[in-house]
Amino acid sequence: MTTNKPLAGKIALVAGATRGAGRAIAVQLGAAGATVYVTGRTTRAQVSEVGRATETIEESAELVTAAGGEGIAVPTDHLEADQVRALVERIDRDHGRLDILVNDIWGGNFLLDFRTKMWDVDLERGLRMLDLGAKSHIITSSIALPLLVREPGGLVVEVTDGTAESNKGFRENFYYDLAKNAPIRMAFILGEELKSVGGTAVAVTPGFLRSEEMLDIFGLTEETWRDGIEKQRHWALSESPVYVGRGVAALAADPERARWNGQSLDSGRLAKEYGVTDADGSRPDVWAYILAEQAGDKPRTEDYR
Repeated sequence: MTTNKPLAGKIALVAGATRGAGRAIAVQLGAAGATVYVTGRTTRAQVSEVGRATETIEESAELVTAAGGEGIAVPTDHLEADQVRALVERIDRDHGRLDILVNDIWGGNFLLDFRTKMWDVDLERGLRMLDLGAKSHIITSSIALPLLVREPGGLVVEVTDGTAESNKGFRENFYYDLAKNAPIRMAFILGEELKSVGGTAVAVTPGFLRSEEMLDIFGLTEETWRDGIEKQRHWALSESPVYVGRGVAALAADPERARWNGQSLDSGRLAKEYGVTDADGSRPDVWAYILAEQAGDKPRTEDYR
């Protein structure tokens, strides 16, 4: 193992690596030397219900390999247990181990009805959100964990939106609230269960993420993102997906990561702990900024970037 490839020889599965945080996490794990299985429903041959044909798991795998790891794309619907079993059996057959499981499955933004009462949200629409944000994580963990716990030291990362602290507040949609709090609770429960086998589970959230989808919503690019600050002041503390990717890769490479077991972490905290930065060298910390505002303070943006 070389110092700049601390995850060389490690096998990772990033479930939901088509775009956004999942793709960035996969790429940064690859940059640290890992072999990374990237999964999702959008391929160069078919598009998921999200409807974003330009982002595919094949491209994600190529980016992992270009970063210095080995990217392996496996089309997988994580709500279909048979597909997940076939995926895990392949990993077992090819490598006999799984060291890192990242549950980043979502794809439910198009279902959101913020500021709509629970009884006014279409039931099937709401339940689909729970399927995508919680049930898919449960299916994947149930099937993949027997392989991950075969060797001590396994890591589970539950990716969500918001920390345990920030999600104590109202998330403006009944189903979204449940879908994004479930991974936080999953990390806590799995952390308790993994202790006895030397494993660790954490929940991780990016801050205000400049994902491909969010940039499109703002009508911006990664080069012009600052033009969106006039529309949304918290956008000044937004971050590229690289930021949370670097944080998770640093966490995965930390031999003392068990100290975080069961906790909820955000990209800003990971950056401070591990000394990583966003692609532009900054360290945005929007969740800390928002909590300071809620506490009645008047934080300055420049102190949180």
